[in-house]
Amino acid sequence: MLKHAQLIHPEINLVLGRAGHHAKILIADGNYPASTKLGPNAELISMNLCPGLVTVNQTLRALLSAVPIDAVNTMGIPADDPYAQQGDPPVWAEYRETIAEAGLDLKLEPIQKWDFYEAVASEDHVLTIQTGDQALWANVLLSVGCRTA
Repeated sequence: MLKHAQLIHPEINLVLGRAGHHAKILIADGNYPASTKLGPNAELISMNLCPGLVTVNQTLRALLSAVPIDAVNTMGIPADDPYAQQGDPPVWAEYRETIAEAGLDLKLEPIQKWDFYEAVASEDHVLTIQTGDQALWANVLLSVGCRTA
């Protein structure tokens, strides 16, 4: 499954090496309740060195270099949240740019907040990487794809 280019973290590589098609990987921002919102088969790796480091986007870039990805979901903002009236969070534009730089034809697909938590709770969830990202609504849920020739 691995297609390495940049990722060197040994524990993350171990989990990714075991992951298969449809496995879910959560890159969580610093606000995400990672210790209580894990799927039954998921491992938690803390990369939150200090506020702002590492970021979800830095982690996304490394993961896109390491495994094929079929889908990229963000946590959708509930309509009653004050932030919902402001449009997409600025960090989502960074993700779109990173996805394009990786040569992938994927769109960010928001999953509403409570449905996002349910998606993370699935048996397919194999890994949460907790970052120190302080951006609002920065969580990203990746679905691993298949390696092709």
